[in-house]
Amino acid sequence: MKLYYFETINPQKACAVAKYVDAPADFVRVDLAKGEHKTPHYLAINPNGKVPALEDGDTKLWEANAIMCHLARKAKSDLWPSNPEKQIDVLKWLTWNSEHFTRHTGNLYFNYIIKPKFGLGEPDTKAVDESTGFFKQFAAVLDDHLAGRTFLLGDHLTVADFAVSVTLPYADRIQLPLDDFKNVVRWKSVLEEIPAWRDPFPAREAQAA
Repeated sequence: MKLYYFETINPQKACAVAKYVDAPADFVRVDLAKGEHKTPHYLAINPNGKVPALEDGDTKLWEANAIMCHLARKAKSDLWPSNPEKQIDVLKWLTWNSEHFTRHTGNLYFNYIIKPKFGLGEPDTKAVDESTGFFKQFAAVLDDHLAGRTFLLGDHLTVADFAVSVTLPYADRIQLPLDDFKNVVRWKSVLEEIPAWRDPFPAREAQAA
C-alpha cells in the first residue's frame, strides 16, 4: 500500500487516519513545488494531478475523504462505523464540511499559508473577509452541534472529526476567530490529545506547513 501526500490539508486528513489505524502504508511524498504531481507516473494514479492518492493492490483511490474511509474500513476501525445509520451521519458531516466549513477555512489557509509558501502573492482581502464571514456562520452550526458531545457523533471518534477539524491546527496562522465558539475550542483541545491528529505526517516532514 502506498499513500501519496504533500504537507497540505487534504493529505493531512488521510495521513492522520493512516497513522491512527496503523495502516501498512508506505508514505510517498509528492513534491508539488517540483511538479511531481503532474508526471505521467503520478497522473496514472490520480489523473486529477492532486494529492492525496492511495495505491492498495489493484485499487487506486483519490479524494482524501474516500481514502480515509477506505483505510478505516480495511483496518476494521470504528473510525468508520459499522452501523449503517452512523455511516450516513459520517457522510453528512463529510459533505457538510466540503460544501461549507472547510470550503471557507480552506480559502483562508490558501491565502495565509499556501500563497506565501509558493510565492503566489499577498492574501486577497476580499476573499479573506468573505471566508471569515462564512466561517462564523458555519462555526456557529458546528458549535451548537458539539454542545454536550465529545465528538461529532457523540462519544465516538470518526473520520468526520479528522475531516472537519483539518484546518484548526492552523487557527492562529489563518486568523480564525474562535473565541466565540467555546465548544469548537473544547473539541479542538480533545483532538490535540490524539497523536495522529497532532502530528499526521511522517516524522521528517512533521514541521512542514
